[in-house]
Amino acid sequence: MAQSVKKGFRVEGVSLKMADIVPSKQLKAFVRAGRKYKQIAASIAEVGIIEPLVVFPLTGQSGKYMLLDGHLRFDVLQQSGATEAPCLISTEDEAYTYNKRVNRLATIQEHYMILKAIENGVSSQRIARALDVNISAIRQKVNLLDGICQEAIDLLKNKHIATQAFKILKKMKPLRQVEVAEMLVAANNYSMSYIKALYAATSRALLLDEDKPKKVDGLSTEQMLRMEREIEGLQKDLKLIEESYGTEMLNLVLARAYLLKLLNNTRVVRYLAQNHGDLLTALQTVVDSVSAEGTVAEEGVRKPEDAVAAR
Repeated sequence: MAQSVKKGFRVEGVSLKMADIVPSKQLKAFVRAGRKYKQIAASIAEVGIIEPLVVFPLTGQSGKYMLLDGHLRFDVLQQSGATEAPCLISTEDEAYTYNKRVNRLATIQEHYMILKAIENGVSSQRIARALDVNISAIRQKVNLLDGICQEAIDLLKNKHIATQAFKILKKMKPLRQVEVAEMLVAANNYSMSYIKALYAATSRALLLDEDKPKKVDGLSTEQMLRMEREIEGLQKDLKLIEESYGTEMLNLVLARAYLLKLLNNTRVVRYLAQNHGDLLTALQTVVDSVSAEGTVAEEGVRKPEDAVAAR
């Protein structure tokens, strides 16, 4: 029977006095001037603490707790004059789990979150104040997926990609949106420079406004035309490989099976070893290279040296 997983913290949350919480590190002045700190401060001012602080009882100091996670939130509360803070009491004296194993909200997930909040009656102005952004940024996030096809959305829904990237995707036809999304995922590269390069390499026939000339900073018309031709050639080669891959793999598996049968025949191996040593080595190399999981050795294929020894 499987053992139950040990809980990492007490299930019941508690409210502790700020004076009883001892931070394990001190914030630098530049941290308070950072974007992340300001966003947390704006969120706490607008909606309060959403994620409790994580603390651990200090040994030998009754009623005192060491702060494991939430130093920015703790400092914001201190600066605002708060006397108490909601906390979770950890059962282990370690902060790695809380500080390193964090799932960041993807761009499309944030879009759905904002839409849900608006549907529940939260105004765009309040969301902007909570996130410490301009109201125009919230409107842009609300309209993030307008003009994006569902297939591209599905490919990028869990990816961290800049909001501006979707403005570039909206200039493309649905087929090209899917192609670009697939290339982003395949390369695991969601940078704006890469997305702009893919846009520059997109032929006008795949853009919504075919008659409007493309403009990409740092690239001339001649460079974009050359990129279009190169990408088109690469995509054709990729399609040909995709179409023939299944058949070629089947042929390769069948050929390997035949070679295995030959190389397991003592008389055949002995003849090749005596008269065509180079050919035997080449056939053995083919069999070994096709086997990705070491199945050649498991199936007992005779090696050239085995055949020589069997003479």
